[in-house]
Amino acid sequence: MKTPRDLSGEQLAKTLCSRWDYRRTHQVGSHIILETETPGHQRLSIPNHTSLTVGTLGNILRAVSAHKHVTREALLESIL
Repeated sequence: MKTPRDLSGEQLAKTLCSRWDYRRTHQVGSHIILETETPGHQRLSIPNHTSLTVGTLGNILRAVSAHKHVTREALLESIL
């Protein structure tokens, strides 16, 4: 599945919170900070931009998929 080109940081943060057990802890400048304790502790920083660049989105998806032990495609399907 291709990486979306028009996904905003806010949309990604909402999806990770609602479907992947992350919680929004705070915001520092233009970055949204998310944390999870499932299966262990992880903290993510997501830029609150109107559209995330492909590289930034790919790095966030890679970190989440490695932590949650799911495929990148499963994450993309839940986001779209």
